[in-house]
Amino acid sequence: MNKVFLIGRLTRDPEMRTISTGAVTTTFSIAVNRNFTNSQGERIADFFNCIAWRKLAENISKYCQKGTQIAVEGRIQNRSYDAQDGTKRYVTEIICDNVTFLSPRSDSANYVSNDYEQQPVESDYGKSPDIVSNDLAEDPYANMGAEVSLSDDDLPF
Repeated sequence: MNKVFLIGRLTRDPEMRTISTGAVTTTFSIAVNRNFTNSQGERIADFFNCIAWRKLAENISKYCQKGTQIAVEGRIQNRSYDAQDGTKRYVTEIICDNVTFLSPRSDSANYVSNDYEQQPVESDYGKSPDIVSNDLAEDPYANMGAEVSLSDDDLPF
């Protein structure tokens, strides 16, 4: 089984490209801290090159930047190519199947900042235009008819 989970921070801004087939790809690298320190007490990080495709690639390019903390789920892939100087080069990359954004969004239209935490601001994203929100002060069951009385024997538990 070839499965990898990494949590780290982007070391540079993601680079999005469209390849000849029309598919979108984004490349980026993340730094992942090791769980221990070296003999000088410094924490060491490993750096991984990652590739995402299609909609995932578009989202990473749109919402992430250098320093963004993300969780990557994917697989390790090795490939080789011939360099311009004639030598064969080998590359190990993480092919992303799923990426979770762990850093809070920067102060933007959807979030406001206070001293303690990031709080979402209500937006219209994802709301259906035909759904009408009800006033919470109104009783949504006011026109349902007479009151229904239940005994404990009516309940299934």
